[in-house]
Amino acid sequence: MSQPFSRFLHPFDVAHHPDLEPEVKRAILASWASDRSAVRDKPAMRKPRGAKRAVPIDEVLAAMRTLDEGDSGQTSLQ
Repeated sequence: MSQPFSRFLHPFDVAHHPDLEPEVKRAILASWASDRSAVRDKPAMRKPRGAKRAVPIDEVLAAMRTLDEGDSGQTSLQ
């Protein structure tokens, strides 16, 4: 990966990045969603090491869902 995930300011920056493969996007977002990235005393917030600011876990999960929606659209037979 050419850019470390700490350069991304928001989970949707990862989800919409044009040069990242879907697997890489998922890995980055999964690391953000991990309890290892939880902000102490604020369990609903995530701040990966090196990130400039914390984001709500709901936004990380929403970004992950957009990847799933993109996959389902590609595999649909309709």
